[in-house]
Amino acid sequence: MPTIHVEGKQAIEAADGQKLVLALEDNGVDILHRCGGNARCTTCRVEVIEGDAGAIGEAEAAILAAKGIAEPNIRLSCQIRVHSDLTVKPVMTVSGSGMDAGKRPEE
Repeated sequence: MPTIHVEGKQAIEAADGQKLVLALEDNGVDILHRCGGNARCTTCRVEVIEGDAGAIGEAEAAILAAKGIAEPNIRLSCQIRVHSDLTVKPVMTVSGSGMDAGKRPEE
């Protein structure tokens, strides 16, 4: 099982192929996901500090470009399928935004 190190928080385990956003949420990590994991809102952004988050798909690349997010280490946690150890930092959180987390993303 891959280990996800969340900067400033605990290390968690994720099932191989699990969406990162679900691994984070299921382990109590404070993260937004307003569009329900559909690569439309960018609220589930994470900074990938270490590890291989995989290739960026078309939907993720398109919304990041549309929102002017160009940093190569900023990814959408709803679009990352975990296959190896990662170190990440949530960019937007429920507690920091005052918003509701959003609909639970689909598996």
